[in-house]
Formats: sequence, C-alpha cells, structure tokens
Amino acid sequence: MTLPVLAAIAGAGGTGHAATVDRASAGTLADGTRIEVVTLTNTRGVSARILTYGATLQSLMAPDRDGRIADVVLGYDDLKSYVDRPNYFGVTVGRYANRIAGGTFTLDGKRYQLPLNDKTNTLHGGPAGFDKAAWRVASLSAGPVARLVLTHRSPDGDSGFPGQLDVTTTYTLDEAGDLGIAFDATTTRPTIVNMTNHAIFDLGGEGSAAGATGHRLTIPAGAITPVDARLIPTGALLPVAGTPFDFRKARTIAEGLRDGRDAQIRFGQGYDHNFALDKGLTATPGLAARLEDPVSGRVLELLTTEPGVQFYTGNFLDGSYLGKSGHLYRMGDGVALEPQKFPDAPNKPAFVSARVDPGRPYHHQMIYRLSTQR
Repeated sequence: MTLPVLAAIAGAGGTGHAATVDRASAGTLADGTRIEVVTLTNTRGVSARILTYGATLQSLMAPDRDGRIADVVLGYDDLKSYVDRPNYFGVTVGRYANRIAGGTFTLDGKRYQLPLNDKTNTLHGGPAGFDKAAWRVASLSAGPVARLVLTHRSPDGDSGFPGQLDVTTTYTLDEAGDLGIAFDATTTRPTIVNMTNHAIFDLGGEGSAAGATGHRLTIPAGAITPVDARLIPTGALLPVAGTPFDFRKARTIAEGLRDGRDAQIRFGQGYDHNFALDKGLTATPGLAARLEDPVSGRVLELLTTEPGVQFYTGNFLDGSYLGKSGHLYRMGDGVALEPQKFPDAPNKPAFVSARVDPGRPYHHQMIYRLSTQR
C-alpha cells in the first residue's frame, strides 16, 4: 500500500498548505561568479536544495514510513567539491545527455565535431557542458507549488554544437511530494538537444551501509538499446525477456547486477543502459521507473515525456569520491534513472530524433514522485 509522503506525521511541518522558497549564497567561483542555493520545502517534510551551479539538485530530503527524514541523493556538502571533483551528482545535463559516438554527428549535410571526454566519445555534452555552467535565477515563487526558474544561454558553437541555445530549467515542488523538473530550449539554428537530471539515489539515505542494490526496481520497458564495448548503442533493440534487464515486474537490483554471463552486463560493468520505454515519446509525463526501498519504505516514481531512461548503478564510483558527511561512495551506493532521448540518437536514424529547429522549441518534463509504503 502506497501512502502520501509523511502520512504518519502530516501537518507536522506547519499548519499552512503552502510550499516555501529560501534563497541564499553558496559561495563564488574562481572568476568571482556568485553561486546561489535555493531550497523548496513543502509542509510534509520534503525539501529540494538546488545550486545555480549546474542547476544541480544538491539534496532531496524525504521522510521514511515512520516520518524520519533523510537526504536520498548522493552529492557534496559544498560548492568547491562540485567544481573540483565533478561526477554529475544531481546536475542538469546538456546539451546532449549520454554518449555521442566519436563526438561527431551530421546535421543537414554538415559534420560537427565535439570535444571528447569519455575516451573516444562525447559524454553529457562534453567537458564544458551545462553541468559546469553558472545558471541565473529568473524567478522564484512560493505557494501550493513552489517554483524556481533557472536560465542559461549557450552560444552558437558552444562545445561544438550549432545554434545559440536559450535554456530554462524549472524546478517545482508540491504538497503531494512531486518534485517536477522541466527543461525548455529555443535555438537560432538547427541543432540537437537532449537534457536530463543526473541525480543518484539511495532511498535508504545517502551513505547508508546497505547502499541501493537492495532496492526493488520496476521499468515498464520490453527492450533496451544494447551497446558495444564503448557503451555506444548498436542501433538495435534487444528484448529484455529472459535477461538481467527484465524489470517489467519489480526485482531487486542486486539480482542481475554482477551477472557476468550477460555480455551487456560485462560491457557496462553493471547496469549502464538505456531502456526503450513501452510508452514511447509522450505529450505528458508517463511512468518510466519505480524504485522501492523495503527497509525505509520510501518509494520513488519517475515520470517523463521522453522515450527512454538510462539506468546506471554508479559503476564508476570507486571509493575515491568523498561525498556528503565524509561518506566514500562506491559502486551500488546509489542508482541513477535518467529520462532522455536514446544515446547517440543523432547517429542512429531509427531512434527518436533529438533535432531541434528554430520556431520548434525543445521541451522535456520529468517528475520525481516521492511516497512511502508499509
């Protein structure tokens, strides 16, 4: 049985029914740019802390079935660590989430070369992607739905991508426990856009001894886009039936995480794969994944308008990342569920197109829906 977030102590956060917004300084970058932190809080114990650096979800506080509140996303306590030791914790990813093979694509007969930052590929927009940008607070508002609007301008040719891109990332938090994130962009030239949030979750509380591999996961997808040894999709669809990738019914993540008999698990060193959602590309957000922690009772549902979701088990976390409260993060300490267009779509004509044209804006709406169950 799924209950509203913090049903056991509803109202303990106050008698009002309005979510609040708090704005403060988070420090400055080396060039003197001021970075802010904005916290959205509802009356049921859920709060989201967002840095303007990288439009980053720095923390997401949520109650368990008994009302105990914990931070459920991995990350850092301070701005300096996000700058000095980047690892995409909670960031807004762009211009293009996931991998582009060889860092190259062709659009309208012209070939574009992007900087490489993943061996022979471009990952998450390259080494100077949106996760490294200082975003601007455009507006803030409290009320039944608290709202933060962040903006960023990416000039024509930025990291090799064509077109000036004016981008908006909007965070919203309502009383039910829905943290919405909407990405919008307009361009001056034909280009490609694929944006997402890269939060890494441990519903037991970041840094928990158990990590996230004991969580139960459901993904309504009958196929994945299989990859080669470079983690680039082959262009095919691989049915999940009979494989470690079958999450159509809830399964514990640990069951298939180290199944080296499967070539895809070997390539990814665990799960690092795009699932082709049964719902496809939709006008309104539909279910992409459901993550449950049997110990705390916390439940996270991910909804999105996009056709795919990348499931990643933190395979590159090797104990060298000193995270919040001095926690060393390792593989399996958290999992990412990144809704998006398919990886390398600009080079795979059969995939849903990531093209964006002047006068036809980009829009992606996603929701992290928090609840509890007994």
